[in-house]
Amino acid sequence: MAAGYLEILRARHAARLLAGTLVGRLPNGTAHIAIVLFTRAEGGSYTLAGALAAAYGLATAVGQPLLGRAVDLYGQPRVQCPAAVVSALGMSLLAVTGLSSLPLAYLAVVIAGVATPPLEGGLRALWPSVLKGEGQVHRAYAMDAVAQEIMFTVGPLLVTLLVSLWSPAAALLVINAIGVLGALSVVLSEPSRTWRSAPREAHWLGALRSPGLLALLGAFFFVGLALGSITVAGVAYADEHGRESVYGWLMAALGLGALIGGLGYGARQWAGAPEKRLRVIVGLLALGYLPLALTPSVPVMTALAALAGVFLAPAIACSFIVVDRHAPRGTDTEAFSWLVTTFGVGAAAGTAVAGPAVELGSTAWSFAVAAAGGVAALVVLLATGNVLATPSRTPSVVTGSENDRNGAVEPGFSSGHKA
Repeated sequence: MAAGYLEILRARHAARLLAGTLVGRLPNGTAHIAIVLFTRAEGGSYTLAGALAAAYGLATAVGQPLLGRAVDLYGQPRVQCPAAVVSALGMSLLAVTGLSSLPLAYLAVVIAGVATPPLEGGLRALWPSVLKGEGQVHRAYAMDAVAQEIMFTVGPLLVTLLVSLWSPAAALLVINAIGVLGALSVVLSEPSRTWRSAPREAHWLGALRSPGLLALLGAFFFVGLALGSITVAGVAYADEHGRESVYGWLMAALGLGALIGGLGYGARQWAGAPEKRLRVIVGLLALGYLPLALTPSVPVMTALAALAGVFLAPAIACSFIVVDRHAPRGTDTEAFSWLVTTFGVGAAAGTAVAGPAVELGSTAWSFAVAAAGGVAALVVLLATGNVLATPSRTPSVVTGSENDRNGAVEPGFSSGHKA
């Protein structure tokens, strides 16, 4: 499988697009960690930290599909680059003003969240134009998921390192400056500049008119909830053990486990429908979260965190294929952005619930939220098995195209039919 990954990376532009996207997504991938650490350093409570992180997550959830649809309509450079700059300015506002004014703090994280560029969905939309054949594209999805876990492994360590060397405010500024550079690397590339979405049926629901996609999004809301709760629970666990570095190690272990799982998942060709495979993977993911509620010693907890992460990357990689099978034609960036959105909403819910769980119960209670999220995700996939079993695409006869400048209706409104 290593040879297959190398083949993809040797394709023209592939390595640049993957690296640029990962670097550009660093602010979003570490935002919940950075916000929680910043709030705690400023004297804020766990509940406030969770609320600010939740506000960021919800704002991201609103912005991603809207910006994703804009990318499908107007191209990547005209959307991704301005969004990255505005998002960085929002986080900079939080870093400079702190918690002296809570309304301003909430405004800052909302601006940063809404403007988060949909680089993740954009990359998956670019793969077919860079690679040859469906097999390579699906392998790129697996590689993409593995590469994300490198970011989720290195990102927490980088944030905690910046906090240790300077301050949480400096960490926010540096991470977001790096993110803008990553976004620029992507949008200045030839594939990003020349990419255009396939024509799409003009419909106000966009990608959400696919029942299969809706079922997948419902399940991954709860996966996001599990991950969001671990963000707050990990900080509480580290505080109990008197070392800030414990948090970084727990998050890095979670990412390392996902990295190992992703490499193992991509080491073979899988037969059968990906929807059925996804149910098995999510079930194993839920099972891995259960032992975290035991909150044992730091070495054991670190090992359990690594084990809990093993099935995360496979679940993500498999979900990419499912999205690809169920997204209506011409909605690729938007559909993948909706997947990011469900993670954001779920993570926001997880952080919002885990904060009070720590203060009203214990650290173990907040880790129990993660286990409950994994189980709920599995239940959704089982309950919607019939819907997911039938991949749906827009019919080949397209009555109206939002991408057709001569015959399109205004985006966001249904055209009914065209003569």
